[in-house]
Amino acid sequence: MTEVPIARRTLGVSFGPDKTATVQVWGPTATTVQLVLNTTGETLPLEPATNGCWHTTTRQLRPGDLYQIALDGRRLPDPASLAQPQGVHGPSQAFDPTVFSWTDQAWQNPDLDDYLFYELHTGTFSPEGTFAGVAARLDHLVDLGVNAIELMPVAQFPGDRNWGYDGVCPFAVQHSYGGAQGLQLLVDACHARGLAVVLDVVYNHMGPEGNYFSSYGPYFTNRHRTPWGDAINFDGPDSEGVRQYVIENVLMWFRDFHIDALRLDAVHAIRDESESHILRDIRLHVDQLMAQTGRQHYLVIESDQNETRFIKPLSEGGYGMDAQWNDEFHHALRVTAGGEQHGYYADYDGIKHLAKSYCDAYVYDGTYMPRRAKIVGTPTTDLPGRQFVVFSQNHDQIGNRMLGERPSQLVSEAMQRLMAGAVLTSSYLPMLFMGEEWSEQHPFLYFVSHSDPALIDAVRQGRQREFAAFQTAVPAPDPQAEATFQQSKLQWSLLGEMHHQTMFRYYKALIALRKTSVLRFPNRKNVLVTFHDDTQTLVLQRWHEHRRIACLMNFSRAVQPICLPVSDTPWQKRFDSADPIWGGPAAGPAQMPGDVEVLVQPESFLLYLNHADDL
Repeated sequence: MTEVPIARRTLGVSFGPDKTATVQVWGPTATTVQLVLNTTGETLPLEPATNGCWHTTTRQLRPGDLYQIALDGRRLPDPASLAQPQGVHGPSQAFDPTVFSWTDQAWQNPDLDDYLFYELHTGTFSPEGTFAGVAARLDHLVDLGVNAIELMPVAQFPGDRNWGYDGVCPFAVQHSYGGAQGLQLLVDACHARGLAVVLDVVYNHMGPEGNYFSSYGPYFTNRHRTPWGDAINFDGPDSEGVRQYVIENVLMWFRDFHIDALRLDAVHAIRDESESHILRDIRLHVDQLMAQTGRQHYLVIESDQNETRFIKPLSEGGYGMDAQWNDEFHHALRVTAGGEQHGYYADYDGIKHLAKSYCDAYVYDGTYMPRRAKIVGTPTTDLPGRQFVVFSQNHDQIGNRMLGERPSQLVSEAMQRLMAGAVLTSSYLPMLFMGEEWSEQHPFLYFVSHSDPALIDAVRQGRQREFAAFQTAVPAPDPQAEATFQQSKLQWSLLGEMHHQTMFRYYKALIALRKTSVLRFPNRKNVLVTFHDDTQTLVLQRWHEHRRIACLMNFSRAVQPICLPVSDTPWQKRFDSADPIWGGPAAGPAQMPGDVEVLVQPESFLLYLNHADDL
C-alpha cells in the first residue's frame, strides 16, 4: 500500500506555525528545480529528496505571494497549488488552509442512510456564480428538506465557465468561484444549517488546457487508454508519486476543507493493475484520517460497469467505497416515462427494467447487454440500499443531450411529479438536480471557456459530430459561447410564479414524507415489486417492522385500475401526486381495504400506509 502522511500535506507549499514555508515538488525527471518568487524575481534552489521529490524551506514566501516552479529553467505553475488567481497558465499563489476559523466543531455528518443529495453547479446555481451565491440560498435548500449539497468539480479549470471536468489543478479551488477561502466559508455555512457537503472530484483524467503534468514526471502511461487518451499512471514505473498525489488530494478535502463526502468521477476509467488498487489505498487512508479526527467521511463513486467490487468492503476483497451512482435506475425510469430508446437507452425495457432496478439496483447484473454485446455486471446480493444513489436527472443525463433539456422540457408536470415520486419512494439514496424542485425551464448545456483556438474548434467539432445522427435543423449550441453558459443559469424568479411554487411545495411534501415514514429506511430486503407492461403500472411495497407502504404508480396516459395489496387493516392514503392541491385532476380515495382496485390518474402515483403510527 502507498503510505501517505495523514495529518498534513507534503506536496506543494505548506506553512508551519512560525510561517516558515515548506516547498516540496515531485519531479523525478528534472535535473534542477527552483522556487521562483514572482514579487522579487528571486529564485531559490530546491534540493533533491527521496522518491523523486525536491524540497526546501524558506521564510521568503508568505501566504498570498505569487510563485512558480522552474523545472530545468522552465517556469510552470505548481501542480499542487492551492490557488491560481491568474488562471491555469499563470503563477500559483501561496495559501494556508489551516488558519481558517471554523465554527463547525459540533457538526456531525449524517448517517449515509439519511442522505438526501442535491447536485448543483456553482457557476449556474446563482446569478453570482460563486460560493457566496450558493451560501446566500442555503435557506431555500433547508426549506426544501435536503441535507447534502453535491458540488460539481471546483478544481481550477481554464477560464471562468466549465462543468469542472476539464480541471488541471486538482488542489486549487476555482478562483472565479471564490477560491479556497470561499469554499471553506461555504462549507462552514452549510454545516451551520445542517447541510453536509459532497465534492465531485476527478481522478480518471486531467483536462487538456493548462495540463503541465508531463513536464513534472510520468503522471500518464500509454499502458492503458481511456476516452481522454493515456491513462493516469497508477500502476507503471514511478507511479508511487502519482498515487501519493491523488491520496493527498483526497485527504486535503476532508481534513483542510471539512468536506463530508467525495463523489469520484467515472472510476471505471481509473486503470490500475497494482496489487492494491488506488481506490483501496484511498479507503485505507481515509479510514486512518477518520480515526485521528473522529469525523465521518464518505466515498461515493460513479461507475458504468455494475461491478460490485468497487463498493464491497475491504474485508470481502472489495475497494471499500461507500456508495455509487446508479445510472441504470435513471435509464429505466426515463424510458418508462416515455423517453427515447436510442443510444445507451436502447438497452432498457421500460417498466420491466424499472421493476428490476427497484429490487436489484443493477438492471444488468451478470446478464447480456446488447449494446456492449457481452455479459455485464455482478449481482448486488446483500449490498444495502444506502450504497446506491438514484435520481430522475443529473448533470450528465441533462447536459449530454444536444439541447440540454431537462425533464421539465420533455414531459408533463404530472410525469415530473411521478418521476420524483419514483425516486423518493425507492429503497436507495435519492438525489435531486438543481432547479428540479420548481420545474426549472432553462436547459443545462455543455459549456467551456478555453483560450486555445485549436482546442475551442476541436470541442465545437466534437459536439457537432456527437449529434450528427440526430435529424434536426437545430445546430448544437456553441460550448464556448457565453450565451450557452448564461442560458444554463437557474431562474430563481420562477419561484414567484404559481405553478412553479406549487411544484416546490410538492417536492417539500414528498421529501418530508421520505424523512418521516417507512421510506426513510433504505432497506432493499424489504421490497416487493409487481408491474403490468400492458397498462404501464407498477406497485412498489416496502416495509419496516410492522409498518408497510404501497405505492401505486401509473406511467400511462390513461386512468388505470391498480389493485392494492392484501392487508389485514385498511390502507390509508398518505400521498397523492394527482391531488388538485398539486395541480392534478382528481384525488384518490382516502381509505381502502386490501385486495381491491383503485383508479389511479394518468402519470401519477398514490401512496398508501397501513399503520396509524405513520399517519
